[in-house]
Amino acid sequence: MHLLHSADFLRGALQAAATACCLHPVPPPLPLADARTRKTDLVFSQTRASRPLLFSTHASSSSASSPSPSPLRESLAAAAESAKNAATKPEICTADELHYVPVPGTGWKLALWRYRPSPEAPKRNHPLMILAGVGANAVGFDLSPGASFARHMSSHGFDTWIVEVRGAGLSIHGLDSEPVNQSTNKSACDKNNPDGVVPKQQSVMNNGLPEARQNSAVAAQIRDLSQRLVSIIGEGQRSVSPQMFDLQGRLVATIEDFQKQLDLIVLYDWDFDNHLEEDVPAAMEYIKNHSKTQDGKLLAIGHSMGGILLYAMLSRCGFEERKSGLAGVVTLASSVDYTSSKSTLKLLLPLADPAQALNVPVIPLGALLAAAYPLASRPPYVLSWLNAQVSALDMMHPELYEKLILKNFGTISTKVLLQLTTAFKEGGLRDRGGNFCYKDHLNKCNVPVLALAADQDLLCPPEAVYETVKLFPRHVISCRVFGKPEGLHYGHYDLVGGRLAVDEVYPGIVEFLSCHDKVSSGDDSD
Repeated sequence: MHLLHSADFLRGALQAAATACCLHPVPPPLPLADARTRKTDLVFSQTRASRPLLFSTHASSSSASSPSPSPLRESLAAAAESAKNAATKPEICTADELHYVPVPGTGWKLALWRYRPSPEAPKRNHPLMILAGVGANAVGFDLSPGASFARHMSSHGFDTWIVEVRGAGLSIHGLDSEPVNQSTNKSACDKNNPDGVVPKQQSVMNNGLPEARQNSAVAAQIRDLSQRLVSIIGEGQRSVSPQMFDLQGRLVATIEDFQKQLDLIVLYDWDFDNHLEEDVPAAMEYIKNHSKTQDGKLLAIGHSMGGILLYAMLSRCGFEERKSGLAGVVTLASSVDYTSSKSTLKLLLPLADPAQALNVPVIPLGALLAAAYPLASRPPYVLSWLNAQVSALDMMHPELYEKLILKNFGTISTKVLLQLTTAFKEGGLRDRGGNFCYKDHLNKCNVPVLALAADQDLLCPPEAVYETVKLFPRHVISCRVFGKPEGLHYGHYDLVGGRLAVDEVYPGIVEFLSCHDKVSSGDDSD
C-alpha cells in the first residue's frame, strides 16, 4: 500500500486520532478470572435524586432468580453493600445504572450505561440501544446535564442503553474483575497525577509485571511503532514550531504509560466482525430481557462505526433471511462505502500498513490525541486543524469539547482498523474473509432507517452517507443533512454534542423513533 511522505504520515497519524471519532482510552489491565463458573450480571445504580449508590447482583438472564426469604434482611444487606461499594461505580459513569453483560466464550463483560425513562414522559414499547464509534465509550453521549444525548432520549420516555463493546470504556475482561475508571487520557497539565494512572490501576499493573515481561516482544513492537511516529514528528514538523518538540516529549511519556498496560493489550485480538457477531447480539439480548419488550424488538441509534454496525447487521439479516430484532434504526454520520467521498479517514490507510507490518495488536491513537490536544487548543494553535475533524467551528462549548477529546477517544484494535479500511476500497466494507460485502444486501432491508449527515463532516461527508442510503428500498429509508450554507455548520460529532443539536437534530430523531415504536404483530417479516 502506498505510504505518504513522512510529514504527511504524521498528519495522517494525528488526524486519524481525532478522526475515527471513535477512539477511546485503553482499558487498564485487570486480573484474569479464575476457573469459577459463576455467572452474574453486575448492576450499579444511581437514582436521579442522587441517593446512595446501590449495588446488586442479579442472576444471569438465562435463569430465573428465586424470591428472597427475608426482604428486610436483604434490604439491610443491600444498604451495607451500598456503603462498601459506593466508590466502585466510577465517577466517569453518569448514567442511572451501570450494567455488565458477559459475551459467551470471550471472558469479556460489556458495560451498559442505562438511563431510565422519565415517569412523566409517554410510555414507550421498545428500549433504545445506542452504539458509539470504534473504540469510543459512552461519555460522548452524556457530556453534561445540559448536553446529554442519552438524557434527552430518556426524558422522552425511552429506556436508553449505551453499549460499550469489548475494549471500550468500562467493559472488563474476566468474570470477577472489578470495574474501574478507564478514562485515563489526561491533559498534559495534570500535575497531581502525571502518569494518568489511578492507584488501584497502578497496583494491578505492578501485579501484572510477569505477564508484561513475557510479552516483551509486543512491547518492542509498540516501541518501534511509537518511535517511528516520534521520528516523523521530528523530521516532518521541525520547521513548523518549537512547540512540536514539546509534543514529542509528551508522546514519549504517554507511550511509556501505554506500555505498562501490556497484560491487557495482548488481549486486543478482535475485529469488526467480533463486535457484530458477538458483542452487539449479547447486548441486545440483555437489553430486551431487562426491558421486557412485547415483540422482542428494540430501537437502535449508531454514531460513526456504531451506525456501520447497524448497517452490517441489517445486511447480514437480509442475506440470511432472518429477523434483525430492530424496530427502527437511526445512523449518525455512518457509511459502509467511502470510495466516492473525500473522507479524511482515508489517512488511516497509511497508518494501518506499519502497524500490520510490525504485528502490533493496538494503535494508541487516543494517547496521540491527548498528547496533541494542547497544541490544537492553545496558542499558537499548531495543530488546530485537528479540531475540524471532530467538530465544526463554534459548534461545541470549549469545556465540553475538551472533555470529549480527553475522555471519549482512545485505543483501537489493529484488526478493527484493518477491516474498516476495506470501506475505502472497491465494493465497500467486507467481512474478515473478504468474501461478504456488507453493502450488497441492504436492498432487502424492511426495517425503517433514518440516516443523518453533517454538511462539514470531514470524516463521513454527506456523499459517503448517500452512497449507503441509495442502496435501501425507498420506502424504508429517510435521509437528512444538517448545516446551512449561510450559517453554522455541523461536523462529525456535532450531530450528537453540537450546541444546536438539542433544538435541530434531537427532535427529528425522537419523532422518528416514536413513529416506529409500535408493537409489531407476529406476521411482520422482521
